[in-house]
Amino acid sequence: MLSFVPTPIGNLDDITVRSLKVLGAARTIFCEDTRVTRKLLTLLSERHGLVISEPKFISLHAHNEGYLLKNLDPAIFNEPAVYLSDAGMPGISDPGAALVRYCLAHDIAFEVLPGPSALLPAFVMAGFEEHRFVFGGFLPHKGKERAKQLDELLEMGLPLVLYEAPHRIEQLALELAQKVPHREVVLVKELTKFHEQRFSLKAEELPQFLKGGISFKGEWVVIINGGTTKGKLVLDRQMIDELQLPPKQKAKLIAQLEGRSIKECYNSLAQATSAVER
Repeated sequence: MLSFVPTPIGNLDDITVRSLKVLGAARTIFCEDTRVTRKLLTLLSERHGLVISEPKFISLHAHNEGYLLKNLDPAIFNEPAVYLSDAGMPGISDPGAALVRYCLAHDIAFEVLPGPSALLPAFVMAGFEEHRFVFGGFLPHKGKERAKQLDELLEMGLPLVLYEAPHRIEQLALELAQKVPHREVVLVKELTKFHEQRFSLKAEELPQFLKGGISFKGEWVVIINGGTTKGKLVLDRQMIDELQLPPKQKAKLIAQLEGRSIKECYNSLAQATSAVER
């Protein structure tokens, strides 16, 4: 039996009781970096009383998973085994998917435990009223591939969630300011950690904001509000104002166009209507 166990992305108290039980029973631990995992298990033992025997540690990461899985004996899963990424949910911008495919191909029983991930908490913190979103993870580092992928994601018209490394956050800010200047962007930094921060501003304001002395160190989640999609009729504000539509529908169109919340747009329309009637 193999268990995929999410690990805290910052706050050790986010580990679940179920995860502690599974870790305590494991005879084999697959992980990205054995040094990181050994340190984590020590901290969990000190903080939460995790009692673990002497399991076998096997490093399994993006650079060796193909070779390792090709030569792995399925019998190793006759005893309890776990897979941990360095932080968060395995398989979400972290290794893990190849091991799932291995289990499916060899009819190995496995389970995926719920637990810590930066994706959902960050999206909820953005406060966008659209409940659907696109997860882009980490963009390619540079070049045409990065630009193409970012364009495709932005054109989907839904809120977009990206992960970004601290040394590329300025680059992403410049790209968003150029491509979608009027969309609302929420930055979440060091999620669940002591210095967690949240910032909300227009994309066009991002480059100047980041020049204001804020530290780039740490993990960043960037959430960009949705906009109009490619291939559909593109309306400008004047066209929307002239449409004979109920205020709520009109507010939704303006929110998509300007990257604002539907509630904010609806209130603005109501105030404008009230002023005209007076």
